[in-house]
Amino acid sequence: MIVYKVFSKNYELKKGDFMGMLIERRKNLRGMTQVESGLKWARLIFGNKVKDKQSIFVVPSELDLRYDGNWLVQKGVFTKEEFLEMMKVIDQGFKIS
Repeated sequence: MIVYKVFSKNYELKKGDFMGMLIERRKNLRGMTQVESGLKWARLIFGNKVKDKQSIFVVPSELDLRYDGNWLVQKGVFTKEEFLEMMKVIDQGFKIS
């Protein structure tokens, strides 16, 4: 499973602003690298939220969450608030274990 964290460049503060997260389960990226595939998808989903689509960038990472049935989605789009709430739940699960 590939997770893309999507950021928008903030030129004034010289850092990236977190916009959301995309989850992809397919293994065949249709001849593209992870960055190219994620960037194309991120520009489609989050392009209307920024002035310049070229300011969007992604950070891909591989996840292996076999034991969590909630993550079993073909494609998922999470907003910043949903992502933070999900991370709180995951952190609580790690603390209990």
